[in-house]
Amino acid sequence: MRLPVILPFILCPFAWASAANAAAHIHINLSTQTMHVQSSSGSYSWPVSTARAGYSTPRGSFAPTGMQPMHYSRKYHMSPMPHSIFFRGGYAIHGSYETGMLGRPASHGCVRLSPGHAAMLYQMVRNEGGRISITGSPPHGQYYASARRGGRVAYAAPRSRQAYGRSYVVADPLALLFGGGLF
Repeated sequence: MRLPVILPFILCPFAWASAANAAAHIHINLSTQTMHVQSSSGSYSWPVSTARAGYSTPRGSFAPTGMQPMHYSRKYHMSPMPHSIFFRGGYAIHGSYETGMLGRPASHGCVRLSPGHAAMLYQMVRNEGGRISITGSPPHGQYYASARRGGRVAYAAPRSRQAYGRSYVVADPLALLFGGGLF
């Protein structure tokens, strides 16, 4: 007769424990520029962009500290950051319209995803909560900054790309047209 009254108190800790384990586990690997997500809706692996040379993405374990469906970076020229999941101060996981840069370092420190993947992740974290871990080291030798010196563009380091088993150096197209060559 007292069992129906006591039963909720007995089951409550088990329900809380299962809810705590239901959080989406988000693992970001700086070495491979990938994100692996384990959620109640499934497992996912996506390419990301983290901090480029001269900037850093914090490593460690984090919990989301805030979420915004659309945030504009006041620090970086009001750049759009759709589906932002903040995890340490101004650092966030968010969508990026520069999808061609995914899979290599390109940001000021945030973790960038494609807009569709960012929307999926945002919904998962909103529904389940989340745990974020960031490990690894950024790939070496990938510099994308450039500076003008004496009227010419000087790249910090040449980039090589694989094209059907051959590598080639990215050239300045204007230099090729006006008497320059490969850098």
